[in-house]
Amino acid sequence: MLTAFARAFKTPDLRKKLLFTLGIIVLFRLGQHIPIPGIDYKNVQTCIDQAKGQQGLFGLVNMFSGGALLQITIFALGIMPYITASIILQLLTVVIPRLEALKKEGQSGQAKITQYTRYLTVALAILQGTGLVATARSGQLFQACDVGNQIVKDDAIFTTVVMVITMTAGTALIMWLGELVTDRGIGNGMSILMFVSIAAGFPSAMWAIKQQGKIMGGWLEFSLVVACGLVMVGLVVFVEQAQRRIPVQYAKRMIGRRSYGGTSTYIPMKVNQAGVIPVIFASSLLYIPALIVQFSGSKAGWAQWIETNFVRGDHPYYIATYFLLIVFFAFFYVAISFNPEEVADNMKKYGGFIPGIRAGRPTAEYLSYVLNRITWPGSLYLGLIALVPTVALVTLKANQNFPFGGTSILIIVGVGLETVKQIESQLQQRHYEGFLR
Repeated sequence: MLTAFARAFKTPDLRKKLLFTLGIIVLFRLGQHIPIPGIDYKNVQTCIDQAKGQQGLFGLVNMFSGGALLQITIFALGIMPYITASIILQLLTVVIPRLEALKKEGQSGQAKITQYTRYLTVALAILQGTGLVATARSGQLFQACDVGNQIVKDDAIFTTVVMVITMTAGTALIMWLGELVTDRGIGNGMSILMFVSIAAGFPSAMWAIKQQGKIMGGWLEFSLVVACGLVMVGLVVFVEQAQRRIPVQYAKRMIGRRSYGGTSTYIPMKVNQAGVIPVIFASSLLYIPALIVQFSGSKAGWAQWIETNFVRGDHPYYIATYFLLIVFFAFFYVAISFNPEEVADNMKKYGGFIPGIRAGRPTAEYLSYVLNRITWPGSLYLGLIALVPTVALVTLKANQNFPFGGTSILIIVGVGLETVKQIESQLQQRHYEGFLR
C-alpha cells in the first residue's frame, strides 16, 4: 500500500489528485471545529470534559461526524444525513417502480436518483438539526453535566432558525466537498470523508485507554488493544476480499462471417455482500427505544425495563438483540440488492449459462441457493465483529465507543481497500507498456 502511494506521488496527475483530496480533508476537519452561532462554547467543552467519553445514545452519530456532533459545530450532522438518504433511496428503488425504471436507464437515471438523494439529504439535515438544537436546549444532550441546560442560552425563534440553517448548510457543504473529491480527487468522496471522520477519533480513544489502564502505567492495555486491532484488521481484510466465483459460459454465435461469444467469465459473490449497512441499521434501530424513554421522561415499568436492558451495551438482552438484528438485516439487504431472477434473465438474453445448470428459472434458483448459503457466514461475521466493543466494555472497562469497534473497522478497512485499488488501477493505466516496445 505504501509503495502504491509513493509511486502515485511520483506521477504528476495523480499527485495533483492526492493533494487536492488532502486539501479537502483539511478543510473538512477545520469545519468540524467551528462552533455554530448561539452556542456557549465554554459550557460545551465543560460538558464534554465531564462526560469523559461516555457519549450515550449519540455515540454512533458522533463517531460519523468526527466528534463534531457533541461540540455542536457547523459540521455537527456530518455525513449521516447523506448516508441515511442514500439507504432510503436504495430501499425505495425496490418498492417504487419509477425509481426502479430510473435505475435501469443507466447514467442519466442514476444522475436523477443522485439529485433526489441530495434533496432528501437537505430535508433530513433540517429535521436532524432541529432535533439536535431541541435536545441541546433541554439539557438532554449532556444529562450528567451541571451546565447541560445552559448550552443554548437564547430561546428566540430567530436564533433557533439560524442554528438549524447553519447545520443544514454545513451538511450541504460536506455533500459538495465529497462530490468534488469523487470528480477531481482519488476514491469515492463520501467514503473518504466518512473514513476521515472515524479515523479522527482514534488517537484520543487510544490515549484514553492508556490513561485508564492500571498495569505498567496503562501501556499493557494499550498494547493489547493495538494487537487486537491488528488481528481484527487482518480478519476483516480476509473476509472482505473473500468471494464465491460462479463460472459463466457464453455460447458462440455466428453473425455474418464473424463469431461472437464463446468466452468464459464468472459472477463474483462476496461473503459480506451487505457491507456495513446491517450494522448501521441494527445500531439505529436499537437507539429508538432508548430515545423514546429519554424524550418522554416516563418512569413507568416499561421505561425502567428499557433503561435496564437496552441502554447499557453490555446487557445480555442488548447483546442478543443486536446480534440477531445484524443477521436479519444482512439477509434483508442482500435480498433487496441482489436479484437472482434479473441476473438469470440477463444471462439468458446474452446466451450465458452456468455449466451444469439450465438457463432461466433453474439458474435463478441456483443463484438464490448459493446466495443464502454464502450470506450465513457473512452475517455471523458481521455480528461477531460488531460485538467487539461490548467485549472491550466488559474486559477493559472502556467506553462504548471503543476505537476498534465493528462499524469503524469495517468502514475504515473497506474504504482503504477501495482507495488503494483505485490508485493501483490508475497507476497501471499510466504505466502500461503493452506487447510492443
